[in-house]
Amino acid sequence: MDKFYTPSCQTCQNRREPLMGCCSADELDLIVDSKTTTIYQKGQFIFTEGSPVGGMHCVHQGKIKITKAGGDGKEQIIRLAKTGDVLGFRALLAGGQHSTSAVALETCVICHIPRADFFRVWQSNLQFSVSLMQQIARELGEAEVQMLHLAYKPVRERLAQALLLLHRTFHEREAALPFAIAISREDLASLVGTAKETATRLLSEFKESGYITTRGSMVTILKVEELSKIASQYD
Repeated sequence: MDKFYTPSCQTCQNRREPLMGCCSADELDLIVDSKTTTIYQKGQFIFTEGSPVGGMHCVHQGKIKITKAGGDGKEQIIRLAKTGDVLGFRALLAGGQHSTSAVALETCVICHIPRADFFRVWQSNLQFSVSLMQQIARELGEAEVQMLHLAYKPVRERLAQALLLLHRTFHEREAALPFAIAISREDLASLVGTAKETATRLLSEFKESGYITTRGSMVTILKVEELSKIASQYD
């Protein structure tokens, strides 16, 4: 990993996000003085499952997968993160070690706020604390829904849902072209909770139906409505 410039929290576009938007000018000055910023290339770990928690990570730029190793050692993608998201705060509040790993899906710029400064803001800023608790609640709710889908939905419906999740998480609203993302078949299978061969076969079926197009690892979603119908069949 390479050291990079340190973006200014005061002028960062992500300050508009709910959590960092709660911080005062003095708190942002405190964070700027102590944080570090690092570039992670595609495939690099930002933190690993079982490693000590040193602070909170803010995604200044990039796409990230949050993974957990199953009993068989296989990777399961449990969440996706994007520009403006924060990572590692649940493990930070719980103490101890990271319960998941975070891996860059593309070149990412990540700011790291040390533990001491995180807790200083968390203890003194009620709005920041409430926003953090709300985010934890949302993520737990999403995790519960995902567990139900993995347990009860057929793979075809789960694949449609995974494509919609990628679209919902990473699609830029102002973009004029259809949403496209480079994602390996292994990562797609991990997100769905199935074998790579099964995900590849079903992806080909979606392509033949005209819902998507593919070119190498690039997947372009053409018909969001049709995928939504498939994903919601068992709701």
